[in-house]
Amino acid sequence: MTLQAIQWEKQEGRLQILDQKLLPDVTQYSEIKGVGDGWKAINSMQDVADNIAIGDLGAHDILYNVPKDSVIRILTHCNTGSLATAGYGTALGVIRSLHKMGKLERVYCTETRPYNQGARLTAYELVHDKIPATLICDDMVAAALRKKQITAVVVGADRVAANGDTANKIGTYQIPFYVAAPRTSIDLTMPSGDDMVIEERPVREMTHINGRRVAAKDIDCWNPAFDVTPASLITGIITDIGVFKPEDLKVAIEEHEPVCPRLHEWTYL
Repeated sequence: MTLQAIQWEKQEGRLQILDQKLLPDVTQYSEIKGVGDGWKAINSMQDVADNIAIGDLGAHDILYNVPKDSVIRILTHCNTGSLATAGYGTALGVIRSLHKMGKLERVYCTETRPYNQGARLTAYELVHDKIPATLICDDMVAAALRKKQITAVVVGADRVAANGDTANKIGTYQIPFYVAAPRTSIDLTMPSGDDMVIEERPVREMTHINGRRVAAKDIDCWNPAFDVTPASLITGIITDIGVFKPEDLKVAIEEHEPVCPRLHEWTYL
């Protein structure tokens, strides 16, 4: 069963949310109290359906573009799973779908310094779901891409511009690079990634681990939350309505394409 960020205990009639700040050391749910919190939780159900669509469409597109019996190894970055969404995930949803199809050999997830979302959250989800996974340091990505015969890189996105530029991290190594994001993350009023305002995170995330200083005192730090991946480096953008090349994204979203154009050709499953 997929790890649930929000869960309903039917017998006791309680709606609960997972306290992610305690992960991975403690798995603890807190009861949702009040109409406002309950509405937000129930409203997330549509997000789950969208995430499952993203996962299935992305998995099919990856499989469509490799030989039929290929060994599938995926590299992902940060946390884009049920803990970051409503219960299935975007990029991690693609990985979950590949695993459910029996097509995934292994996923490699980065630690994602300095806040360690990959080590704390993604690794936790993968272990919980019994998905074969290996945690790697951020600076091992290039070596992993070369040595581990990675099939594709799949990441999420905080924001996608009209031209397909995305706010996220990681480069490419001549390997298919996918971005998984719902339509709500696509901003057609933003011409390109140059127009994105990138959040800067607290310096303490870099200088301290578990409350203990690990960096030299008074060192200057730069801690942007994201960088912008140019559309030219992206193979496809996986949405809840289909998988699109960056240059086709704007028109597809405006026309609300119902399904991925290649869906009828997926006959190998």
